Amino acid sequence: MFARRYSRRGLAAAAVAASLLLSAAALIPVRAAEPVFSTDGVAIEGTDPVAYFTEGKPVAGSPDFTFVHAGATWRFASAANRDAFAADPARYAPQYGGYCAWAVSQGYTAPTVAEAWHIEDGKLYLNYSRSVQRQWSEDIPGNIGKADANWPGLKAGQ
Repeated sequence: MFARRYSRRGLAAAAVAASLLLSAAALIPVRAAEPVFSTDGVAIEGTDPVAYFTEGKPVAGSPDFTFVHAGATWRFASAANRDAFAADPARYAPQYGGYCAWAVSQGYTAPTVAEAWHIEDGKLYLNYSRSVQRQWSEDIPGNIGKADANWPGLKAGQ
């Protein structure tokens, strides 16, 4: 009888401990695998970052017009866009390495899609999806402030 109670208590204690460990782990920020969101080394899924500023929409980049920056290959729709980016990457590169701005504001990283974008104060922000972008847009300044505070700890290598 004692062994059975002990066993149940032990299982209950183990379940509580596991639950606490999982809860604590959920609070630990996930580190970015790379400083720039890329797929097979291509930044932001090959979307031309300059086009968001010049054309006001996402435009697919071409393998004919590339530039390596921050450990990733960036693609551009034209040589002019490539040259503009090369001259001033900080002006055109998306914030938080192209990872989801909402996710970074919450303390973790997530991939992005080209269609979920916003330019705020001359800076490009990308999001995981249009629905996540709507959530992020509810408090853009507040979410940028949180993301700016979180990003240094989320960048790879830090």
